[in-house]
Amino acid sequence: MVNLQNQSRNGQDVIEDKILLEVNGLKKYFHVGKNQILKAVDGIDFTVLQGETLGIVGESGCGKSTTGNLLIHLLDKTEGTIIFNGLDMDKMTKEEMRKSRADIQMIFQDPYSSLNPRMRVKDIIAEPIKTHTKLSKKEINDEVNRLLDAVGLDRSYGIRYPHEFSGGQRQRIGIARAIALRPKLVICDEPVSALDVSIQAQILNLLMRLQKEFKLTFIFIAHGLPAVKYISNRIAVMYLGRIVEITTKNELFEKPMHPYTESLVSAVPLPDPTIRDKRERIVLQDDIPSNLNIPTGCRFHSRCPYVQDICKMKEPSLSELEKGHQVACFFPRNLN
Repeated sequence: MVNLQNQSRNGQDVIEDKILLEVNGLKKYFHVGKNQILKAVDGIDFTVLQGETLGIVGESGCGKSTTGNLLIHLLDKTEGTIIFNGLDMDKMTKEEMRKSRADIQMIFQDPYSSLNPRMRVKDIIAEPIKTHTKLSKKEINDEVNRLLDAVGLDRSYGIRYPHEFSGGQRQRIGIARAIALRPKLVICDEPVSALDVSIQAQILNLLMRLQKEFKLTFIFIAHGLPAVKYISNRIAVMYLGRIVEITTKNELFEKPMHPYTESLVSAVPLPDPTIRDKRERIVLQDDIPSNLNIPTGCRFHSRCPYVQDICKMKEPSLSELEKGHQVACFFPRNLN
């Protein structure tokens, strides 16, 4: 029997035994220059449960946005399998692939370049509806108005053009377009990073409300932990093309096990000065290595304060050290 459990402050129902997306051994390599290979995504595995929000976080260049582009087929993968809603995307028929494109949508990072400046707002939102449905012109217009209401924009804005709006308003238009087909999965590729802090909070709250209202599943990609913590059920931490830790958001912040995650958590601003002053700040040495020249062994060893000889020779696999808590480290922190 399906077990419904409300797992986060979002208020959405997460269906525990319903895997919506399963990714195994996903890789994306780019050929750069002469005989050079950039390993943007280098063999990652994760699942996304129906109704949850999986956050993916990491430094710029870690492969998180490339992962999102692979899932929505904006990029062709080098290797690996993507199983969506029980179907292997490599083995889908043309009709199944067409339906999957409607069921997986993306909210892009830049609300300025992601909207066609020559199209009116109502046409931007209506475009996917026209492509994937056979609704009449009046039905499409009514649906566009409902979507404008849902994202908090006045219906009269439909006749305007993107340049007439602020960044936050443009992102609301992009969100309306992304949910127009009632997709099963929405990939949010750093949707608030280009916005002012006050607007970021509004967009995050809007996403959480829409998730509950439209029964959406999110993959939320960001380089900062605070936004990811606010909206996510579980968080995957990426480093140089690999997932190094994945667990629930509370577990990640209370007892990070990978040294890289520990450093990220220690850098999150705390409002309480008494707690902030007592916390140890872990500052990593050196810059992140290039994806063109990934270190041998553990790819984090050149920056790790706890490095041992084995870390330089052998790469740790992502293993479940505690229930629901997977870590790729030979010497995990905070392990009971």
